[in-house]
Amino acid sequence: MADGQALPPFRPLPQKEPDIEMVRKDDGTIYLTPRQTPGDRPKTIPHCLDERAAEHPDRPWLKQRDPETDQWRTVTYGEGKRQVDALAQAFLDMGAGPKSPVMILSGNSIESALVILAAMKIGAPAAPISVPYSTMSTDFGKLKHCFEAVQPKAIFVQDVAPFKNALGALGEHGCTVFAKNGATNEIQSFDTLADTQPTPAVDEAMSKLNDDSVGKYLFTSGSTGMPKPVPQTQGAMCAMIAGVDGLRDDEKDPDYDPDEVHNVLDWLPWNHISGSNVNFNGALFNGSTFWIDGGKPTPDLFGETIRNIREVSPSSFGTAPIALSMLADAMEQDDDLLEAFFKNMRSIGYGGATLSDDLYDRLQKLAIKATGKRIPIITMYGATETQGITVVHWVVERVGLIGLPLPGSTLKLVPNGAKLEVRVKGPSVMPGYLDMPDKNAEVFDEEGFYKLGDAAIMVDENDPNKGIIFDGRVGEDFKLSTGTWVSVGTLRPDVVAACSPLVFDAVIAGQDKDFAAAMFWPAQATFMSYVKKAEGDAPKALAQLTADLTEKVKAFNAGEKGSSRKIRRFTVMTEPPSIDAGEITDKGYVNQRCVIDRRDDLVRGLFSEPPAPGVITA
Repeated sequence: MADGQALPPFRPLPQKEPDIEMVRKDDGTIYLTPRQTPGDRPKTIPHCLDERAAEHPDRPWLKQRDPETDQWRTVTYGEGKRQVDALAQAFLDMGAGPKSPVMILSGNSIESALVILAAMKIGAPAAPISVPYSTMSTDFGKLKHCFEAVQPKAIFVQDVAPFKNALGALGEHGCTVFAKNGATNEIQSFDTLADTQPTPAVDEAMSKLNDDSVGKYLFTSGSTGMPKPVPQTQGAMCAMIAGVDGLRDDEKDPDYDPDEVHNVLDWLPWNHISGSNVNFNGALFNGSTFWIDGGKPTPDLFGETIRNIREVSPSSFGTAPIALSMLADAMEQDDDLLEAFFKNMRSIGYGGATLSDDLYDRLQKLAIKATGKRIPIITMYGATETQGITVVHWVVERVGLIGLPLPGSTLKLVPNGAKLEVRVKGPSVMPGYLDMPDKNAEVFDEEGFYKLGDAAIMVDENDPNKGIIFDGRVGEDFKLSTGTWVSVGTLRPDVVAACSPLVFDAVIAGQDKDFAAAMFWPAQATFMSYVKKAEGDAPKALAQLTADLTEKVKAFNAGEKGSSRKIRRFTVMTEPPSIDAGEITDKGYVNQRCVIDRRDDLVRGLFSEPPAPGVITA
């Protein structure tokens, strides 16, 4: 909009305003505790399904496109409960239970949802595993590690064929394997198990569930070594639901209708808390219809997400910033898509990375065009070990905040060098990693607060209600030879955003050196467009992309003042990050230290005199 022109108001966000009690100790430690109390919650997640099925048995619960007919398959809450009870009995017959989990190797599907709920109902932890561990890995090392950690009794795959090699890599595992498609004499049929006649043993098993019951094992992303098994207790999952509910203020929403059924469209994988515990469990608690999105924020698959948005018109949409960027690109060219997206939209959520100011402005312009109002853009912060622990639950005019702690939790900010390290205590925090006592002793402090390894700063050190800002990973920052600290957690996303759409990520190096340098990975879709323009000449395309990238890096440096914020040299990496080597996780998180160690030759070339071939001085 034109300078000086008043901006339209925000669509009301039906959330309570911040009300934080702050305690500051003499050593600089800060404690932040919400004065709001937690809201409603179910006894357990399986109890929640039973309650929703009793309240509205014919309401659509799960929807997913049928790959053969391309039509939406639907499972109602009542039918979902029936199949969950049947599968629960089948799992009991297999010998599954609290010490004998059910492992899921395939991704999000109606069947996977039913398997997870059925396992939890009888107290058998569900263990959804990152799909790339089975389909993209060459040595299956992380899959084997996860298998050994939880020792499952049964393994589910949606389709046998893509997981045949992974199942073979597990050797003589002794588990019952079952599948929706591709059952054999050795692999049981999901449909057959879903027709099992339940006995009173199912309800008896569910009656034993309590807050300490382990509902799932979710594994950390493996960004700092092998994935660690994190027990997701029923108490922890439900405490997060209560925290979110404690901030609700439906009276603020002029369109609030208690009988409205919200549509949730989501692709985030269920082996992580965002997709599994925040979005899926939240939709179940609210009695929403959960549409399983077969798209992803990649050039090949995002078209599916766009198609689904046109049909679903969801009321909320949470995803990674890269997906919001792709969505903004599409909506700027397609008014019909714009109208479908904002038709029922209450708020936009993002997580996993920083949202750039440019993208924020673009999304607001689109919201104004579609609705005449700005849209609340919010985020939640947390970890596999903690659930979601902070949320932006008020309208803000800026990006970068990670919010304030949910009711029921206390955030502790501890001085650590030049930063404030984030720690948290509350009912949503894990009791400890499975069978890892030494690690558990490391990650909890003397007051029982979990140490996340992240840093944060307060927007206003005298007013906690203004919120806190993510300030990077404590262990990723380094000092230049001048003694100046480089905050990798803020520099990396800023320079990546400045170099968009040419790169998808970067690694920052320079410990004990005179300057900071970067190693970039080119964005695949952008690089292929350069190759097309170069008529298939990849080296020529890379040279042109590098030249354009040089101008973007120079422009970024021109806008920065200190040496800790300038990229003096860079190189473009053509070898993609390796998931087997631990350079990148299935969530797309790049392990800075692992890349620097594994690609030591490239790092040395950045700082050699003269610079190595392929190193650009900016």
